[in-house]
Amino acid sequence: MRPAGKTACLFLLILISPVYAEPQPNPNGEDSPPNGLFFFEELFIFEELFSFGESLMNEETHSVEENFHNEEPFLSEEQFLSGETLPDEETLLAGETYLNGYNFFFEAPPLIFEVPVFEIRSLDAIFPNLSRSQRRTVFSNEGLRHSFAKDESPMIVPAPGLGIDLLGSVMRKDPSHLIEALVVVPYDERELDLLDIYNALGRIEKIKDHPASSRGNDLYIITESTRIESARNRRAISDPSPAVTLPFSETMYLRLKEINFGNLFIRADVSISMYGITYSMTNFADVRYFLVPIMRAERFTTIIYLEPVKEGILIYSMSGFYLPGFISDRVNLTPNINRRIEIFIKWITEGLRKQESTAVEQERDMA
Repeated sequence: MRPAGKTACLFLLILISPVYAEPQPNPNGEDSPPNGLFFFEELFIFEELFSFGESLMNEETHSVEENFHNEEPFLSEEQFLSGETLPDEETLLAGETYLNGYNFFFEAPPLIFEVPVFEIRSLDAIFPNLSRSQRRTVFSNEGLRHSFAKDESPMIVPAPGLGIDLLGSVMRKDPSHLIEALVVVPYDERELDLLDIYNALGRIEKIKDHPASSRGNDLYIITESTRIESARNRRAISDPSPAVTLPFSETMYLRLKEINFGNLFIRADVSISMYGITYSMTNFADVRYFLVPIMRAERFTTIIYLEPVKEGILIYSMSGFYLPGFISDRVNLTPNINRRIEIFIKWITEGLRKQESTAVEQERDMA
């Protein structure tokens, strides 16, 4: 009996063969061989290939044929052509293939996934142009900060080609004044990762607990800090529980109540990259100073970039805001914005320490 697979292939070739099409006039004349002869030559070659394959199979499976010589095939030709499946699908899934009653075991090659491996960068690799005194200031509690106008140059410039262009993002808002800051929070008991940073940024309710320094005194500028549902629905909502996985991106809405500006409504956009997290805050409502509007919506932006480096957690920020000339001549907002940046840095630092201590406690409990 012919193998079922071979019969099926021959059957399909016969169906599509020109021999079984309607006869066409022979353009080559009576002495020229008909088109069907070429088909039978191909069929003969096809038959020889099957015969060659059968001879190899007979040599390798001679003992198997002796055991199954008098048995019926596992699938008949009619069952094969009708598309019936094998009775035991679990066996097929286990890696066994059946051909004319004989089972052959095959093992698929293992799948190999390549995970990108990168080395943690250092502060000097990201900011190679810092002087010794500037580098010492970066590791202080206040960090390195510098304010400048839009027509002036920044002092804290990351290495080109790293994709850390906070200045370019802030300048798209056309600010009149800018403030840059850089600080590194050293590791204490353990190294921190991006998930630790993300959870530290999620503790919005803790922003109000951090004061700014004013003439040697602690000044609590932000009296309330909470999340709100959206830009339209400003109902306060609680911070979620710490995350166990990182999102690719996230947008949240915040309300910060200040002693001078009243309610500040902020849109915070979080984006995750291979090396760090970018946290961008923009006012989606006008800012008022004692009920007088001094800054329109979308004219204040603070972008904070955080990355675990060899020395600790790097916090690099760039803030920009626009004030018309007649207001900036009367109200100097640079010290006020600078104090708020100080509050944000303290808030992030405290959140990182909280993540660090929580992780250490968990490791001790597991031990």
